[in-house]
Amino acid sequence: MRLIRIIYRNIVNAFKSIFRNFALSSASLICTTITLIVVAIALLTAGNINHFIDSLSDNLTIVVFVDSGATEQEIKNIENGIAEIEAVKSDETIYKDKKKIKEETLEKSKKGSTINNIVSTWDDNNNPLNPVFIIKVKELGQLEKTANKISKMDKVASLKYSKDVEDRMLTVVKVVKQITIWIIVGLVIVTVFLIGNTTRLIIYSRSEEIEIMRLVGTSNPIIKLPFVIEGTILGILGSIIPIVATIWGYTIFYEKLGGYFYSGAIELLGATPFTIYASLILLGIGTAVGMVGSYVAVRRYLKV
Repeated sequence: MRLIRIIYRNIVNAFKSIFRNFALSSASLICTTITLIVVAIALLTAGNINHFIDSLSDNLTIVVFVDSGATEQEIKNIENGIAEIEAVKSDETIYKDKKKIKEETLEKSKKGSTINNIVSTWDDNNNPLNPVFIIKVKELGQLEKTANKISKMDKVASLKYSKDVEDRMLTVVKVVKQITIWIIVGLVIVTVFLIGNTTRLIIYSRSEEIEIMRLVGTSNPIIKLPFVIEGTILGILGSIIPIVATIWGYTIFYEKLGGYFYSGAIELLGATPFTIYASLILLGIGTAVGMVGSYVAVRRYLKV
């Protein structure tokens, strides 16, 4: 109970201190707000780019050509082997036998064309086409590894997949992640520094009070607690506007564009729960920045 009373009293005093030092507190709040708005933009952009890459990766397939002389049992063995590979989307695997491929070729080719005339002469006995499995993988980066496993199966004649396209996508994802991380880290460091400076100024204005507390034997953790709580509150308050802007702004943006960007070419992530996750990240960053900034400042002062 005593601990709860101490924390409650410090929270009340922290709010009083924020209003008492309103000019300094406002500087920290504005800095935190601007930082988190930029972080929010970076998060929303990175999330949609990753979503776009993921949607493109759904079109990355492995086409497995089965030996034309393979028996039904051998084809079944290949199918079972593919289903056992963890990276494969088993429920989206498509199998096409010779007859099916022949029918599709006739449908796609123009009647009277050379291809149509040749294919139409084939029957079940002289059809030279290879049965195929069309496979999708669960995640980007698993294409080559999965293809290597399938290529070792008996009666697999050859495979075809777009490794170059996957490599380019992986490069884009890596660059986007690195840029986002560096932007967030850079902005967080700046905000920690500014909140730390604000806390340091507040500490100097209360230096006599702190000295009295030290003289009567108050421990450093008890002296630090009010400032850490104050910094944490500033961080939380500074995250409110970015959170509201993220949820409200992105929802309007999403609805105005009908869920698509750039003439319907790019599908946007749905507003919910995407903005909720982004808001929780912003709240976490704001809280951590305020706590760390104030803790570092008061710790340095007490060491002097």
